[in-house]
Amino acid sequence: MPGPMSIIIIGVVALIVFGPKKLPELGKAFGSSLREFKNATKGLVDDDDDKVDLKKKDEQKEIR
Repeated sequence: MPGPMSIIIIGVVALIVFGPKKLPELGKAFGSSLREFKNATKGLVDDDDDKVDLKKKDEQKEIR
């Protein structure tokens, strides 16, 4: 895990490369992309949970 000094250096380099006007836009774009990715992966996990639940119900019906 990067230490506090590494994070400061990365921030300064990003500020120099992208400039102070572009940096907030990049942060916003990164945040929305991360949120979209999180929602997509959550949907995949939920789908897997649904499949497990259906499989358990089918197994219970076979037992009866």
